[in-house]
Amino acid sequence: MLEGRVAVVTGAGRGIGRGIAILMAQHGARVVVADYGVSGDGRDPSSEPANEVVAEIVKSGGDAIAVADTVATMEGGARIVNSAIGKWGQLDIVVTCAGILRDRMIFNMAEDEFDAVIATHLKGTFSIVRAVVGHMRERGYGRILTFTSGAGLFGNPGQSNYGSAKSGIAGFTKVVARDLGKYGITCNSISPVAGTRMTLTDAYFKAREVRKAQGIVREERGVASIENLDPDDVAPMAVYLASEGAGNVNGQIFLCAGPSYALVSYPRPVSSIFKESRWTVDELLETVPDTLMAGVANPAPPREEKA
Repeated sequence: MLEGRVAVVTGAGRGIGRGIAILMAQHGARVVVADYGVSGDGRDPSSEPANEVVAEIVKSGGDAIAVADTVATMEGGARIVNSAIGKWGQLDIVVTCAGILRDRMIFNMAEDEFDAVIATHLKGTFSIVRAVVGHMRERGYGRILTFTSGAGLFGNPGQSNYGSAKSGIAGFTKVVARDLGKYGITCNSISPVAGTRMTLTDAYFKAREVRKAQGIVREERGVASIENLDPDDVAPMAVYLASEGAGNVNGQIFLCAGPSYALVSYPRPVSSIFKESRWTVDELLETVPDTLMAGVANPAPPREEKA
């Protein structure tokens, strides 16, 4: 399906990115396995993860090179992109999986914790895409695949940095799709739900037990059994979106949880109120609860005071 194509996959040393890089190679793509090799919180870089994935691809008869560079700077993004063009003379597909977590409730979050996550996810997506779009425009072809998250689309406690980055990526994807569609380039996003080292943390399991003990029901979105969802299950959708067969799919977000794939709808008005003149605050106090907010639950209601 990807014969003759060249792909860059960031964050490809582990987890979801690794599965995508391997499956793309199996479908004929030559792959740059780009991974800075850091820990889950973005520290202690190493070239080992990228090298191991390349060795696996080459052993299976594929063609790949490793690049252990950061996506958090424009220079790093350019070096990753140029490694593909320098090696094979072209770059057709970019997949931006690279990410880190530094979870903390908003009242405890430090500036560096916010900035580091934004830099890796949001700027890291921009740095790669910005570096490749000139090349893709000249060739009249390209497939850009970004990664958003339920934390950005729906919200998740303790992840204001990560949620902001992932929500930004969703918006970035929709705009880039409109900017580049006329040049034969598509840009789509995946919101994955899978058991990876970034999701299967002690904090995740602790929070789940707390919710269970307190009787809190969270929107499912596949997260109730996340440890049973294989990261490799995301890869087929990524390969499809990177193929010529998905040329008319552009600016869309797909929720991928195990073998369940879903198209996420664009935000749109679901209810409205109208009057001939400007609303007063008193009118809104009386009208909104039974109209705009009818049936809409508060995702985090105030705690009940104990007697």
